[in-house]
Amino acid sequence: MEIPPYDQLMLPLFTALKELGGSASIAEIDEYVGEHSGLSVELLDLPHNAEKSNQTEFQYRLAWARTYLKKAGLIENSSRGVWVISPDKRDVPTFDPAEIVRHVRELHKQERAERNQVDDMNDADDAPAETDAWRQTLHQVLTTEIDPAAFERLVQRLLRESGFIHVEVTGRSGDGGIDGKGIARINGMLSFHVHFQCKRYQGSVSASHIRDFRGAMVGRADKGLFITTGTFTRDAIRESTRDGAPPLDLIDGDQLADKLKELNLGIETQLVEQVQVDANWFHSI
Repeated sequence: MEIPPYDQLMLPLFTALKELGGSASIAEIDEYVGEHSGLSVELLDLPHNAEKSNQTEFQYRLAWARTYLKKAGLIENSSRGVWVISPDKRDVPTFDPAEIVRHVRELHKQERAERNQVDDMNDADDAPAETDAWRQTLHQVLTTEIDPAAFERLVQRLLRESGFIHVEVTGRSGDGGIDGKGIARINGMLSFHVHFQCKRYQGSVSASHIRDFRGAMVGRADKGLFITTGTFTRDAIRESTRDGAPPLDLIDGDQLADKLKELNLGIETQLVEQVQVDANWFHSI
């Protein structure tokens, strides 16, 4: 089997949103469609472009499917990345993906013509509308431009800014991948001793990495936290919450980017001022 093109993922994506109650996060959509796709784990975990993104090829094509369905008005998303079926489309039983593609590309062609630009939608170097350029830049900086020690210091700062205390970077070789430890404080009353591993990675973290990390921290901490610039394979995610084993919290590249943006750590959000003239106000003088 091969990964279906984005247009063949539109109906499964729409079905996933219906089955998940009309709304879902990107992670929930990816998981649902993936589990019902019949694709092997190897295909689902195949990276898209490890140098520019931490997405898998499957996730990349689902992102394009979301982009087309959004432009066609069937789905929409909030600023927090939750996707929902548009209110007036909740009763739509099915649709023709080819018609969606034709309609959206015609809209795109009209928009390009108005701006006197060449029509290049879905070009190999283009990206889905939901893909932010700053995420690609951040991924490249974290994975190729800073050294491992700097990344460990970044994670240390991130945890401190998030409320952790006594955060130490150990990074001792032969320690099962444990890079540091700290204490998470909750509401100033409860605290948990946490061991963490931070992996500067362009691919997917496997289940074996999760097992090794858990084996190293069991009995030494209350919680384990695994942070990566890449992604986690489906087996790794399942392993992190396997019955009978201490659960681990996972933070992938996208979640790491969101947290850095939230805390303004190396990422600045600029608001563009829009000035409008109220002609009616002048006429009323």
